[in-house]
Amino acid sequence: MTLGTRAAGPLPAPVAGEIETREDGFAAALDRRPARHWLLHSDGRRSPLPVGRWHGPPEPASAAVVARCTGPTLDVGCGPGRLTLALTRAGHTAVGVDVSAQAVRLTRRRGAVAIHRDVFSPLPGEGRWAHVLLMDGNIGIGGDPVALLGRCRELIRPEGTVIVELEPPGLGLWRGRSRLVSLSADGELRRSGTFSWARLDAVAVHDVAAASGMVVPEVFRAGRRWFGALVVPPGRGHQAGSRAPSAGRCHPGVRGEPEGIAHRLVGPALISSGPTSIVLTEITDRRS
Repeated sequence: MTLGTRAAGPLPAPVAGEIETREDGFAAALDRRPARHWLLHSDGRRSPLPVGRWHGPPEPASAAVVARCTGPTLDVGCGPGRLTLALTRAGHTAVGVDVSAQAVRLTRRRGAVAIHRDVFSPLPGEGRWAHVLLMDGNIGIGGDPVALLGRCRELIRPEGTVIVELEPPGLGLWRGRSRLVSLSADGELRRSGTFSWARLDAVAVHDVAAASGMVVPEVFRAGRRWFGALVVPPGRGHQAGSRAPSAGRCHPGVRGEPEGIAHRLVGPALISSGPTSIVLTEITDRRS
């Protein structure tokens, strides 16, 4: 998902009928067939989804975020993997995480590593990642930015950062229900069921970060997009409600540090380096 939220006008009139779908709505949005996709929020606003951009290389704003990453990075809500792949090509250990099986397949097809999992479920290398990314509006995942940032705090090293894409100043914090709407080139309108979602701007992020036990030393712009870099204050560690990282909370097939990660992928690709490794014994995940 990405930003650019605006007040919603009337929906386009369907030409070939309207379908209510309970399938993975974002799988449809990840399809490269000509269509328009957007999130329709319960406050009446609409967030267009630039699906074509997701399938290309990182645009300048996203490339600027990738350039800030200096170590192992977890790309939460990775979609079709453009950032996960860019991080891998930059020489970093990078793993995409997405609840959409289609997103995970597309990421792996590009040659990057991804796992089919919810960010709130056990993940590899908890407490050891240098960076966690919440790009393209993914701060909205679950509809509770405080809980989501608290979870990301558990995933990073004490000196790590969570890089979050934000709405421009003035939109504040919104939490509510949203649905994905798609209009195909032949005029078929599809609506997903509703789900909890949130939006967060470059001002409200400070209070939300504080509630999750983090601070925002930097809010920055890249082009017309806004981002925040969040860190845990010195001495806070993984206290104040966060669960301390432990090997026992990792996936049963995971051990070691994110650096030097070795991944078993679908097909012949194998990425490995260094003497230590996280071994994801079946990173293909039988749920994918």
